[in-house]
Amino acid sequence: MHAPRLKISIVIPVLNEENHLSIILGSLQKYRDSGHQVIVADGGSSDNSVKLASVGADDVVVSLAGRAMQMNSSAAIATGDVLLFLHCDTVLPHDAIELITKQCLSSKSTNIDFWGRFDVRLSSRRKIYRVIEKLMNLRSRYTAVATGDQAIFIERDLFKRIGGFPEIALMEDVAISKILKQLAEPFCINKKVITSSRRWETHGVIKTVLLMWKLRLLYLFGVSPDKLARLYRR
Repeated sequence: MHAPRLKISIVIPVLNEENHLSIILGSLQKYRDSGHQVIVADGGSSDNSVKLASVGADDVVVSLAGRAMQMNSSAAIATGDVLLFLHCDTVLPHDAIELITKQCLSSKSTNIDFWGRFDVRLSSRRKIYRVIEKLMNLRSRYTAVATGDQAIFIERDLFKRIGGFPEIALMEDVAISKILKQLAEPFCINKKVITSSRRWETHGVIKTVLLMWKLRLLYLFGVSPDKLARLYRR
């Protein structure tokens, strides 16, 4: 196995995700075989998540529950040049690593801070989801704010420099995007990751969309992430 020109550390935060974890780890083995790193960031699962991760990942980090804490703990042991934060129900496009590498090397040649995200496609085939994902991608491009569903990637040195994800109960992806975009515009890769539409399917499309808008608006007006997390869980 030859060392890759640019090493990527893929960090997957999980909490009781054994059903999705086995699938996503299987899809990432080709990257491990190429010299990239896969880290599972477990938040104290009570199912078989840690057992599955110990077989299918290079490293497993167990921390307190909370995506920000889980991802920060895992980033601390990452050895890659770039950190790629991937939800366990999100599938990367086949050329994801090549696309990130190309963009990163280009930014290095011009001394530009490097971070970004992919466009997203929801897994459901219903037409309403095409509208939702299009609006998600347009909003992200317009605001330069990425969400966890879009597979955020950040140069490791930049991630360390800003202190990682703000360790808040919710909206850590929005919070770190706001910090990063003050330093550099994100690279918005138009190739799509495919992320599960289970949240919308379980709770209803309209109800879920309205909830997401409500949470973002409340966050914009300064409502605490702890309170937002309680609203989200409810």
